[in-house]
Amino acid sequence: MAEKGKKRYGAWIIVGVILVGLAGFGTGGLSGNVRSIGTVGEKEISVASYQRAMNDQIRALSAQFGQAVSFQQAQAFGIDQAALAQLILTRVLDNEATQLGISAGDERVFERLRAIPSFQGAGGFNRETYRLALQQSGQTAAEFETEIREEIARTLLQGAVVSGVPSVDAYANALVQYIGERRSITWATVDAAALTAPVPGATEADQQAYYDANPEAFTLPETRDITYVWLTPNMIQDQMEVPDGSIETLYQARIDEFIQPERRLVERLVYLDQARAQEAMARIDAGEATFEDLVDERGLSLADIDLGDVSKDELRSAGDAVFAADPGDVVGPFNSPLGPALFRMNATLAAQEITLEEATPELREELAAEAARDFINDSADGIVDLLAGGATIEDLAERTDMELGTINWTTDLAEGIAAYDAFRREAALIEEGAFAELHDLADGGIFALRLDGVTPPTLQPLDAVRDAVRTAWQTQARQDAVMARAQEIAGDIQPLTDFTTLDLNPQTDTDLTRRSFVEGTPPDFNDQLFEMAIGDVRVINAVDRAIIVRLDDITPPDPADEGTIAQREALAENAAQGIAQDIFDAYATSLQERTELDLNQATVNAINAQFR
Repeated sequence: MAEKGKKRYGAWIIVGVILVGLAGFGTGGLSGNVRSIGTVGEKEISVASYQRAMNDQIRALSAQFGQAVSFQQAQAFGIDQAALAQLILTRVLDNEATQLGISAGDERVFERLRAIPSFQGAGGFNRETYRLALQQSGQTAAEFETEIREEIARTLLQGAVVSGVPSVDAYANALVQYIGERRSITWATVDAAALTAPVPGATEADQQAYYDANPEAFTLPETRDITYVWLTPNMIQDQMEVPDGSIETLYQARIDEFIQPERRLVERLVYLDQARAQEAMARIDAGEATFEDLVDERGLSLADIDLGDVSKDELRSAGDAVFAADPGDVVGPFNSPLGPALFRMNATLAAQEITLEEATPELREELAAEAARDFINDSADGIVDLLAGGATIEDLAERTDMELGTINWTTDLAEGIAAYDAFRREAALIEEGAFAELHDLADGGIFALRLDGVTPPTLQPLDAVRDAVRTAWQTQARQDAVMARAQEIAGDIQPLTDFTTLDLNPQTDTDLTRRSFVEGTPPDFNDQLFEMAIGDVRVINAVDRAIIVRLDDITPPDPADEGTIAQREALAENAAQGIAQDIFDAYATSLQERTELDLNQATVNAINAQFR
């Protein structure tokens, strides 16, 4: 299908692009002696390296989406440009390393070769295995070893550039102080029940004043009268024929989804080293701390450490112990990819087996939807041709499978076709008299639209919205009265005042951080809380009530606490990495600006055409 979000201009453009891309390369594609797509300084960018970079990017994107991605789809995400940009940067660094005389000796190259698993035999590095692997990849030993030599030199250059990153201890300490500071409060709500007198009703003058002060609340949005045609896979999905053989093939291809081994719901808490992990486990065994206590000490939440449902193999060294544990048990420490860790097993998920017969309805629906998308994709060029020939929106409804509709669209409407982002975007942009074009929908559908007229934003007359004005004024007047009453009560609160003596129902919360959530408070509650000093009393507007809060204590983070130490180290490491990356980015940008680039775009286009 054409790239999502892109306009369709017909198959002839694609043909034209391919012809331009193949110009100068004969009818058989790239000629055998074309080995470079250009140069960066004195370094060539080989055709093979660009092809490998493209394949790597497409594989990565496919893994991200969990299904094979075509070149056209990858190109829609800019993958070809990303691969080329990364390749150019790599060769810029290679060129600079050569200019500076940075190189790697044969011994270093051989050490790297010996460390590559695919070149290993029974007794370690095997030259015959090495030769066969290179032969299959289409590279010579000289080419591959040159790449390794350049990679080592490039790494040395990058290391030298970022080796002088300054200390970030002061930055990390300040952040830990900011993030780790804790506050204890007493607070209570005040609502309309606390008022000593009823709120009077709105007079006509009150209503007029509120209406005049809040016109946006009573203004109808711009309305666009639109005629459209559309076709989605769901409209024609039931008409698609799906062979039983295709269903079985898809079932076998995704057999891991339907036949799953026993699994566990697991949380994993990682530590910096084995000693700290063992100490934490000892505290749990001794009853000195719970698993939740350990998580909280690290400044984490259970969501941060949740692994979801995992198999025994995915747990690696912890697999046997976790699978032997009862729900709620904590085991460890065991090594994990991130370091020594404790594991809590929360629930057992039994093995699952869904037969082909059971999976058939779902798979048939999926294949039918795919067939419907293919049908729409195949129909698109014909519809584009009809539009190019002067067909109207109504003509498309008569001559194709597309369905006709009208809509009085506003920015608040998100039903039917207006539920699609693409339609809302085009509906907002289209102008009267504009030539109708075909656009894509996110589910594989297509649509075209015409703007018939626009009604600008309109302020409704007061008499038409008087009930709404009266209700809004009453709500605002009642909240103003509640806030005033709360201010009166707050004036009698001192640092040691018992809230109950003022007919309040107090609640206390201790050790609140900037990331804490206090149920029943407005979104800006924490921001206001952390502006207060000990003993301060503040009244906070909570839309339909008021909150009186007193700050009772401020506790700075404990510099000797394990969680604080780990947090400081993590912040320092992240900051240092960020600074190093910024330094390297600035250096790389400078290098690229002063390194000559000679790129043969025709060769790049020809390679891209071969991916289609």
